[in-house]
Amino acid sequence: MQSAPADPETPAIEVVITEELDAASVARFGALLHEAADLQPSHLVIDLAGCPFIDAAAIGMLLDVHRRMWSTGGRLTLRSPSPRITRTLQLARVDHVLHVS
Repeated sequence: MQSAPADPETPAIEVVITEELDAASVARFGALLHEAADLQPSHLVIDLAGCPFIDAAAIGMLLDVHRRMWSTGGRLTLRSPSPRITRTLQLARVDHVLHVS
């Protein structure tokens, strides 16, 4: 599969998550985020302000999407995670890999 150059019409994509990101939802959200990454935006923002919980399976999926974005010159940002999610990311030691704002 070849990757097309980034479309100048797709500088950023924002995805708002309002449900738990856990093993039960990883397949659904992973497919959505990979579809967004396939558009090769320069920036993929995942808004977590309404997300109440994240588990290890979801963190693995986010790392996978991060790698895909990075490999095409894009950037993944997790925006507005709750203190609980921020703490989970810190405990998993991915807060220095994933960009959190």
